[in-house]
Amino acid sequence: MKNTRCTAWIADFLESDPPRSKSLVMTIFGDAIVPRGGAIWLGSLIELLAPFGVNDRLLRTSVFRLAQEGWLSSQRDGRRSAYTIRPEALARFERAYRRIYAPLVVHWDGSWTLVIGPAGSIGAAERGALRKELLWAGYGLISPGIFGHPASNAEALEDILVRNEVQGKLYVCHTTELPGVSTRPLRDMVGDCWDLSEVMAGYEKFIASFQPLLTLLQEEPVFDAEQAFVIRSLLTHAYRRVQLHDPQLPVELLPEPWPGTQAYTLARDLYRITYAAAEEHILATLRREDAQAPNVEPWFYERFGGLTT
Repeated sequence: MKNTRCTAWIADFLESDPPRSKSLVMTIFGDAIVPRGGAIWLGSLIELLAPFGVNDRLLRTSVFRLAQEGWLSSQRDGRRSAYTIRPEALARFERAYRRIYAPLVVHWDGSWTLVIGPAGSIGAAERGALRKELLWAGYGLISPGIFGHPASNAEALEDILVRNEVQGKLYVCHTTELPGVSTRPLRDMVGDCWDLSEVMAGYEKFIASFQPLLTLLQEEPVFDAEQAFVIRSLLTHAYRRVQLHDPQLPVELLPEPWPGTQAYTLARDLYRITYAAAEEHILATLRREDAQAPNVEPWFYERFGGLTT
């Protein structure tokens, strides 16, 4: 049975902040399809996207572009097409979504990871692509040619260097303050390298949008499976948009109060309320086209600190 207040909330949200179709496809792949092996028939994807106002033509354009960009590959079986996450893109996908569902628990050990590219070490095109990816990964620009982060993920950094074919051309080091020398504290570089105001504003907007929905669902918990799927997808999409711009700094280096903490708790609570009914809708949709569509992998239930199996 549809919850009429949920129906109204969904309609208002889609009218005021409609998600871009290509980005929404990425959200649904990461949230719902990757835990089932990363493949889906196009007809099933069209059905899943229909409640968001994404029509057949727009969806086909979106998956075609994602395939061109190297995220998806397509296979045909007669008149049917299936789309799968490319193996080379899967690691990036998994790292990005691991960030979304994980609580902010990174603590600072007083050190920084620096990526140093002296003038002439790489070409202009390589430098531009590397700069874009390092900024996306949360690194700050300390000075021309030097990027840094106080809680770097070595695996993610190695992947960036390899994909941009600059391994062996840059200096990467782990640095700490030199005892006994009068310098500015390394923690001061946070204020110099990152303007966190937009990230904070994004989290605050997320809270303002979704806190009323949590209250609504706590007051009227009855809703149907399709509504649960739409809510879970919009929740994940909106949280992902903000969270992937968060540089993931250690908790000791963040402003107080940090709205990301409240946003995570809100996202966790809403996800836990909606995920099970949403799974019913996803599986029923997939099995209308493929009777052998799998259930989610066990690791799916580790999201947001643990879901009930």
